[in-house]
Amino acid sequence: MKLISGIELSGETVVKETVVLVHGLWVHGWIMALLGWRLRRCGFHTIIFSYPSMHASLSQNALLLSRFIAGIAAPRIHFVGHSMGGLLLLQMLAEYSAPRTGRMVLMGSPYHPSYAASKLARFTPGRWLIGRSMGQWLNQKVPVCPNQYEVGSIAGCLSLGIGRLIGGLPYPNDGVIAAEETRLPSANDWIVLNVSHSGMLFSSRVARQVCAFLRHGYFLHNPESK
Repeated sequence: MKLISGIELSGETVVKETVVLVHGLWVHGWIMALLGWRLRRCGFHTIIFSYPSMHASLSQNALLLSRFIAGIAAPRIHFVGHSMGGLLLLQMLAEYSAPRTGRMVLMGSPYHPSYAASKLARFTPGRWLIGRSMGQWLNQKVPVCPNQYEVGSIAGCLSLGIGRLIGGLPYPNDGVIAAEETRLPSANDWIVLNVSHSGMLFSSRVARQVCAFLRHGYFLHNPESK
């Protein structure tokens, strides 16, 4: 069982809020390490969840995530998901009870059907590339995120990524996902930053926005923060 950490202050233990980080397609949990480090500097305790993004369905991974967070001893758990990791969070909330859920930030997550993934899914090699989890998201009714959850969505507008090789990707986009695809009807806040799809994982500006939303429930929309 993973326990939340605390710091000693004036003889009292101050418990840090816990954040679970969920990666996207084709990668491993280590890709979230730098973002996790920045969130720890912001005062959070971070835990990385890694899952088989290619070979398991979204529902199978949602079960794994539900069991994973059940083993975390924290009164409230925030979540940050990148790309398909954000979709996995929404799937988990739709299929399993998660009463300790705090705030949630989705980074470059195509809530609306991804143009690039949908185009790849038309062909057998493309369906293999997007994997079973993304394939399930494209073929199912999109889960509605209940209003009880505070959700912030970050989109990128620096068009650098393999999605551009497919052609026709709507602008603005982050090179993989169009900005409009990241809009959730029930989101508390949405912001577009000048970062690429993969680059947002390593951006200090993005980390600052994630920290702001987890702390306050909104992003920093002044130009200096972008």
